[in-house]
Amino acid sequence: MRPPIEYDSRYEVLEADEADTQADLLDVLHAIADTTFRDTGQPLRSVHAKSHGLLRAELRVLPGLPSVLAQGLFAAPANLPVVMRLSTTPGDVLADSVSTPRGMALKVIGAQGPRLPGSENDATQDFVLVNATTFLNAGPKAFLAGLSMLAATTDKAPALKKMLSAALRQVERAIEKTGTDSAAVKGMGGHPATHPLGDSYYSQVPILFGPYMAKVALVPTAVGLTRLHGEPVDYGADPDVLRQAVVDYFAQQGGEWDLRVQLCTNIEEMPIEDASAEWPEALSPYVTVARVVAPPQIGWSEALSTAIDEGMSFSPWHGLAAHRPLGSVNRVRKAAYEMSSKLRGRRRGAAIVEPVSLDGLPFDLAGH
Repeated sequence: MRPPIEYDSRYEVLEADEADTQADLLDVLHAIADTTFRDTGQPLRSVHAKSHGLLRAELRVLPGLPSVLAQGLFAAPANLPVVMRLSTTPGDVLADSVSTPRGMALKVIGAQGPRLPGSENDATQDFVLVNATTFLNAGPKAFLAGLSMLAATTDKAPALKKMLSAALRQVERAIEKTGTDSAAVKGMGGHPATHPLGDSYYSQVPILFGPYMAKVALVPTAVGLTRLHGEPVDYGADPDVLRQAVVDYFAQQGGEWDLRVQLCTNIEEMPIEDASAEWPEALSPYVTVARVVAPPQIGWSEALSTAIDEGMSFSPWHGLAAHRPLGSVNRVRKAAYEMSSKLRGRRRGAAIVEPVSLDGLPFDLAGH
């Protein structure tokens, strides 16, 4: 592996009118939340509203990491409790046949060290991941434009959305036969009808990694999970078929993933400010720094949804200063995460606070 380069503040450059874009982004996200709250009475997230898996796991930091990898959360061997939340992207709760990209959020409890602003009194480290290597948009303005289009369709024409999604899946299949894929088609509803536990998940945008810069990936390694890669699911069987697939899997067996980092070794080819840029693995491969191990368990329940979907927020800005999110997309999302959490807290009548342990959470392990 080439030696990583150290972070320099010159690598981060404000996009033109970034503060105005951030304000507009907050307005759009607030409008999505207002729409779904008016229609459902539930304080839903503006994005990733529907969960498909709510899991208890453990992060096991590997011993003997070289100094460039032994940074922040991974500075020393440790076993730390984790909450995992598997979701899909829309802000309204749709049938799974409206097939969109999947997200996996991790909340590691017990992170020790200097904290990011706004999380000084907490002991968590969040990783917010999606099953694509890069962000759909290069910067905040393009992100805002795409989100505005999504907001216009929130809680409208669910039957039409199903029909459009089915057509877009056909388009995506044709594209994939050429050896490529289309993030735009997937994002509009053309994501293949596959099992979500077979996918790898990526931070898409970089974070600090001690003095360095990195992207993060969660890659399934348990045989039971790797066998699910590309495994089809039947959207016609159940509007919540993805959730049922997760429940069925964890009722029988556990899961294990590698948590990997890709260190920046060339700032020209691995930029910070272009969120849509692929960092070439030929320049810097993903390297395992920890493992995430989840035992057999119930996988999802209404009680877990109340505790986690309603009672927790996930943000890469919950964490250590050693893992500060980098780049313009991360900067504008900081205010968005904060606004969403406070809004949901007001509407549920109880502030959302960071957990200090898994005690009291209604995890039901299989066989217990």
